[in-house]
Amino acid sequence: MAQTLVINGNHAAAYGAKLSKVQFISAYPITPQTVIVERLAQMVEIGELNAKFIRVESEHSALAACIGAASTGLRAFTATSSHGLAYMHEMVIWASGARLPIVMPVVTRAFAPPWSIWDEHTDILLERDTGWIVFMAENNQEVLDTIIQAYRIAENENVLLPVMIGMDAFILSHTTTPVEIPDQELVDNFLAQESKRSFILDPNNPITHGSLTYPEWYMEFRYLLYKAMTDAKSVIKDAANQWAKLTGKYHGDLIDCYKCTDADVNMITIGSPSGDAKEAADILRAEGYKTGVIRLRVIRPFPSEELRQAAHNSKVLIVVDRNLSPGIGGILLNEVKGVFQTMKKQPLVHGFIAGLGGRDITLQNFISMFKRGYEILEKDEEPGIEWINLRREVL
Repeated sequence: MAQTLVINGNHAAAYGAKLSKVQFISAYPITPQTVIVERLAQMVEIGELNAKFIRVESEHSALAACIGAASTGLRAFTATSSHGLAYMHEMVIWASGARLPIVMPVVTRAFAPPWSIWDEHTDILLERDTGWIVFMAENNQEVLDTIIQAYRIAENENVLLPVMIGMDAFILSHTTTPVEIPDQELVDNFLAQESKRSFILDPNNPITHGSLTYPEWYMEFRYLLYKAMTDAKSVIKDAANQWAKLTGKYHGDLIDCYKCTDADVNMITIGSPSGDAKEAADILRAEGYKTGVIRLRVIRPFPSEELRQAAHNSKVLIVVDRNLSPGIGGILLNEVKGVFQTMKKQPLVHGFIAGLGGRDITLQNFISMFKRGYEILEKDEEPGIEWINLRREVL
């Protein structure tokens, strides 16, 4: 029978892995992710979860071990953050190229120097072109639900790609909220699909993995990776809808459209700040503004068509980037601009850099960003990039 627990996002991630009956877990600690693998270690120790749990000496080895386990057909899981994700980058690329359905929460965190353990999305967005499906969760319930959905998506025979689930450091990872834990039988039925993988390592049927590929073959492998990512869109939508039918929990599929279809000014967000953006939209709606929020639940595959459809009535799009690509600005801003550049009737796309290194983005900040969108529209200003809460007096 389903139960509701008051748990933090890290524990929600651990419960998601447990309910998915992962068979292999590799663990290396890094703040603020450590609690995920600690909780899983407890579950394995007391017999709640029947899985092989190994401690490794680095994040690079953590994912390398998952690659080995997944290559033999096991359901593999690990978790990381920030510099840990950067350190495993080589293996991140290897896992997707080898088409291994590994699932890995990434507790998003800023990079050093200067040293920071607080929230920022630059770490996970730097991996957007590695061939992993990338989700960003808004709350703890969505963390649990998405990890379970991720295995169904990753193991689909038309996809066979690894999945990252981004969750904001300390905002989700260490904040406790009520989370509904579904029945094990329900999850078992949801994940009951048979994965048809013809390349599992088996000593009784020896094959070679990852051997040298000459130029006359390499492009075809990359095209198949590209096609799998494209095909994943319909699988992601199906997983979200089937999960909603079973549990009543729907967080959007590729995007989460909140009052966006008739909005003059839509705000594009990812992750936990989306909740404040929605509250700001409600406040402004009560004052007569037609505002909405388009939360990108999935970063890869990028929801280009879905975004065009959701924003087709928008006059201004406000993009909030909790990340930085030095030399160009916000990563999402430029991805969104690319979606609309071929349309005859384009909305104005204006970007804000906000919340780097865990700096607060307040409800009033979101209200101000919405109103700035109206100001740009009314004054016919050229859209650009602005920094929110930057302390220019100390520069």
